[in-house]
Amino acid sequence: MRVVLDEPDLTVVAEAATGAEAVRLAREHRPDVVLMDIRMPELDGLEATRQILADRATAGTRVVVLTTYDLDEYVFRALRLGASGFALKDLDPGQLVDGVRAVARGDGMLAPAVTRRLIATFARRPAPGAARLDPDGLTAREREVLDLVVVGRDSAEIAASLGISPATARTHVSRLLSKVGARDRANLVIMAYESGLVVPGIP
Repeated sequence: MRVVLDEPDLTVVAEAATGAEAVRLAREHRPDVVLMDIRMPELDGLEATRQILADRATAGTRVVVLTTYDLDEYVFRALRLGASGFALKDLDPGQLVDGVRAVARGDGMLAPAVTRRLIATFARRPAPGAARLDPDGLTAREREVLDLVVVGRDSAEIAASLGISPATARTHVSRLLSKVGARDRANLVIMAYESGLVVPGIP
């Protein structure tokens, strides 16, 4: 993984062999992004993700879970815990690097169609006490931004769709996240599905 992420703008600060070590190293280094394998010894990736995202010391850290297709339900559980997206283990190295950059700047790894299928499938079973979005509390522009985030558009694509600058698009997304209490885009998408604002399978 260190070789794959060997880019001028990226620095691998640590590598962990176990879930417990991942939590310890995250607290020690406070990285911008953690790539978390779900299958980890000592402490599985889900619990390690929960601990990292619940810790004030790592409040600025975002987690991307690594998975294979047969772990879809585990991935959704990780997203419910606050993970910012996921990457398939056989993902093209360039796409993984781009995804890490996207998560670091707050865009999340939500573009692949498989991610949308995953969320659409498991959002049919809302978690008890799941946070809800009130459509009446959103402005028309906020609803437009929400719809574009849900289908996986990044800030540049949102800007192009709405005829605004990428900086303005990022501001709209940031304000929307703050308004509804979503940690990031992944969390926002889940909230939209669980609130019934988006119906799986219907554009």
